[in-house]
Amino acid sequence: MSQQRKNSLNSFFTAARPPATETTASPADKARVKSGAIGAMDATLATLREDAGEAARLHEQLRSGEHVVALNTSTIDPSPVVDRLPSANDPAFEQLVDSIQEHGQQVPILVRPHPSSPGRYQIAFGRRRLRALVKLDRPVNAIVRVLSDDELVVAQGKENLDRADLSFVEKVFFAKHLEDAGYSRATIMAALSTDKSDLSRYLALSRQLPEDLVQKIGPAPKAGRARWTLMAEAVSDTAFLAEAHAETLKHEFEHADSDTRFLMVLEAAIPRTPLPVKVTQWTTPVGRKGVQIQKRGTQTVFTFDETWVPDLASRVESCLDEIFNELTQEEGDADTD
Repeated sequence: MSQQRKNSLNSFFTAARPPATETTASPADKARVKSGAIGAMDATLATLREDAGEAARLHEQLRSGEHVVALNTSTIDPSPVVDRLPSANDPAFEQLVDSIQEHGQQVPILVRPHPSSPGRYQIAFGRRRLRALVKLDRPVNAIVRVLSDDELVVAQGKENLDRADLSFVEKVFFAKHLEDAGYSRATIMAALSTDKSDLSRYLALSRQLPEDLVQKIGPAPKAGRARWTLMAEAVSDTAFLAEAHAETLKHEFEHADSDTRFLMVLEAAIPRTPLPVKVTQWTTPVGRKGVQIQKRGTQTVFTFDETWVPDLASRVESCLDEIFNELTQEEGDADTD
């Protein structure tokens, strides 16, 4: 566990008191490579310092009136705002289950009393630990703290970011879910530790990506902003979106991890070979090439050469409504025949 994360978690576990002083090695000492008996002694001292720090934090919790209690996992409800995506074939979670089974739960979770269900709780952070203890059918060690809705989601986001285990797309949809739930931009930025411009990008991308497709893919931790943006652009075409959804029905997709699922869907959504382009020219009565017409799949592009037909583009634009209405009328007449 990194010192940064322990300090961050400690800010939730303890009251607003100065943290216990720990002796840490200087950057130069940390960079120095040691071996043999000296290296072993340093490792032992580091472990003792870490144990002493944990003991000091527990002491502070007891002094501040907050202490760890054992709760039945069935009494704990999820946070009202979802931040995680389901992950297929998650070996890290299985490792966590094995670790807790062998060594017990080392770090408590944080919960608040449920605001509308007496005797129940809502989790602020520690959901993976809670899932592991549910699977092991054991009670969960928790710190119970009264938190407002804003404090709950900020604590929730803070733990995720400190652990660096929220993937890019999970941040995107965490931001969306918070906004949809009515949280202020200031609270969302605090929960994600981000700024206005990044938050705007998250929210814009969340409106482009089909959430049901993202749910099937999962967190895809190796896929960053660039590839998810590429995915959003690809599935904006309904034909390619259909190809992406069809990929999720395959047997190989079901048994693949999340990053592999992402690549499978992306490859399905983006054709490996571009669709053929048919190019024709419209010429004026005197043989000038006035308009180039490009057809690719269901799209047709007209390019007007303003040198030879300077007013034709604007004239065609002004007649679009009339042409469309005329075509619609013809189709209606054909239907009644």
